[in-house]
Amino acid sequence: MSDEVRVRRIGDGDWDGIVALEAAAYTPLGLSEGRAALESKARASPTTCFVVESGDRLAGYLLSLPYPESAAPELAAGAPEIHTSRNLHLHDVVVAEDLRGRGLGARLLRQLTGHAQAAGYERLSLVAVGGSHTYWAAHGFAARHDIANSGSYGAGSVYMTMPLPAGHTERPTTPTSGLLSGTPSRDEVG
Repeated sequence: MSDEVRVRRIGDGDWDGIVALEAAAYTPLGLSEGRAALESKARASPTTCFVVESGDRLAGYLLSLPYPESAAPELAAGAPEIHTSRNLHLHDVVVAEDLRGRGLGARLLRQLTGHAQAAGYERLSLVAVGGSHTYWAAHGFAARHDIANSGSYGAGSVYMTMPLPAGHTERPTTPTSGLLSGTPSRDEVG
């Protein structure tokens, strides 16, 4: 297996791997969403959802979608409402357990951040679960304890945001539906 690492958009052939990564990360927390919910979030914004490959292996994924600040899509819910927002919600990022600590989650986050800035987003948001808020804080996110999370994210979940530096080139638009070729992690659980 090659050591080459590549980040790309999610493709149709990635979903079995994404679902397996998601289940391994979230089933122990009681937060697994299932394939239909994951795919619906990617369809809401296919240009902001990525996978990372390490060699010939799907190593992780990231799902994000435009969503109003101070809110998050329900876990395991069907198709989320499509929003035009200057906030991009990082819904899910997972890296394979045996590949954590190699910077793959950070690489996915850099890909998302660069894309978000270029598209004109002003901030990123997420809901940290399973104690991952310290990971996200180390990557620039700040807890927003004034924002209550849905019970679907579990006890101890923390809503967090991060402003994006100015310098964007275009305004965010409502994403088009439809999946591109590729696949989606929480880190490397979050």
